[in-house]
Amino acid sequence: MSEISKVARAAGTSGAATLISRLLGFVRDASTAWLCGSGMAADAFFVAFRIPNLLRRLVGEGALNDAFVPVFTEKLVREGKDEAARLAVAMFRFLALCLLVITALGMIFTPLVVKVIAPGFDASPGKLELTIYLTRITFPYIFFISLVALCQGVLNSLGHFFAPAFGPVLLNLSMIGSIYFLAPFVDPRVMGLCIGVVIGGVIQLIFQMPYMAVRGVKPWKGRTLWHPAIKRVLLLMGPRILSTGVYQINVMVGTMLASLLAAGSVSYLYYADRIVELPFGIFAVSISTAVLPTLARQAAKNDREGFLESFGYAMRLMIFITVPAAVGQIVLNRPIVALLFERGEFSPDTTIQTAKALLYYNLGLVSFSAVPILIRPFSALQDTMTPTKVAIIAVLANIAFSAALMGPLAHGGLALATSLSATVNMGLLAYHLKKRFGRLGGRAIMKSLLKALFASGLMAAVVWGLRLVLIGDGHLHTLDLLWRMGACITVGMSVYGVTAWNVAREDFGFALAMFGGGRRFKNLGNRLFGRFKK
Repeated sequence: MSEISKVARAAGTSGAATLISRLLGFVRDASTAWLCGSGMAADAFFVAFRIPNLLRRLVGEGALNDAFVPVFTEKLVREGKDEAARLAVAMFRFLALCLLVITALGMIFTPLVVKVIAPGFDASPGKLELTIYLTRITFPYIFFISLVALCQGVLNSLGHFFAPAFGPVLLNLSMIGSIYFLAPFVDPRVMGLCIGVVIGGVIQLIFQMPYMAVRGVKPWKGRTLWHPAIKRVLLLMGPRILSTGVYQINVMVGTMLASLLAAGSVSYLYYADRIVELPFGIFAVSISTAVLPTLARQAAKNDREGFLESFGYAMRLMIFITVPAAVGQIVLNRPIVALLFERGEFSPDTTIQTAKALLYYNLGLVSFSAVPILIRPFSALQDTMTPTKVAIIAVLANIAFSAALMGPLAHGGLALATSLSATVNMGLLAYHLKKRFGRLGGRAIMKSLLKALFASGLMAAVVWGLRLVLIGDGHLHTLDLLWRMGACITVGMSVYGVTAWNVAREDFGFALAMFGGGRRFKNLGNRLFGRFKK
């Protein structure tokens, strides 16, 4: 099996598990909206959840994996599986010790952290105190979920992608269960949701252990707390904390500034971010996760041609999928929000405000999705400084854009600022990557982008007309809205698919290889891979 075919299969496996997780995530968010709406409890919970979640994405899924996977893969390729397993066990134990300290410090200094993250909450009586209380409950989540992220890096490097991608399903089930079976019995009710977060982290870690053990990595055996390669991981990890977490840092900056705006602004941004993360998580993250071990192997073997081919494939596949996703969410933004969340405490006005943020976030969806893929070549080559320098510029750009736009556009300006800074990040990463390699298959990537825009434009015209006929601007019952939205989405996907088959058949084949489980689709993908030109 070719390396590109391996990436396609891995991305498909990860994407399928992530799809289940994201769908359950919407059930979770709809349940949270029913429980909290966009009031004080909702704002407090979203900040409390975002603080450990930000640390998890920066330290765990982001910097740690980007630093650990290339070093682990190099050990695997050059010194064998046993030595790589020793590194993984030592890293697990060392990380657990560090996380205990971080968790304890986080719980002690929660009031200071919350005041920095949500400075505007101090103006609302009881809001700051509730947020501090909830943050202390959720903070231990970072201990468990960061260890889960390390397990993900190990398993992905060993060619297993399903269990790490399926883990978030367990978190969502835990949170949904806590809303209906725990929250009614505690006061405040939102505390039950926070407890569900921590339980979900514990379950995810337990779930990974058998898959690790089968592959020879058993953190509970032996007494090793250190491995010489850990020092190299830490040196690579430091700068990566900023570069891999730019999107999350920018979202957190948006949360901080939104706390200074009208009540509910934090919630509007959270709900919109959850929607835009559906295609981002299923496709962009799955593709970038799948391609990193391949790039690391090719870098360890000095396979430059294969390295560039894998990168070009990942970019073209991402473009083919995320461009229509962004266009579709722009055209159907308000009906999407209404269908997912408008019930209970989530009012029609909240729908309008959330849809506004969703529109601006989607303007940057392709940029959000391109950044993790553009970072992967630097990670595979163990270059941490270039993405870090770019990340600093992107964060500063986000602050400047936010300051300029939050006045005229309120929370929508904060979402737009995040999109603009992601575009800056993408452009600078592409520039430095081209400067390093000379050629990246940029012409083929640009052709794929233009073809995807053309097909998405036709799709948008048809779906917009269908929306006016079937949905309009009226308020519809959930089931009525469901079938009308289903019709719009089905027709839109059909228009995009038929157009893409005629103008972008090679990219269409890439997508079939990712999604198709049958031999027919795999053979088609393999034939197309054979004709792939950088």
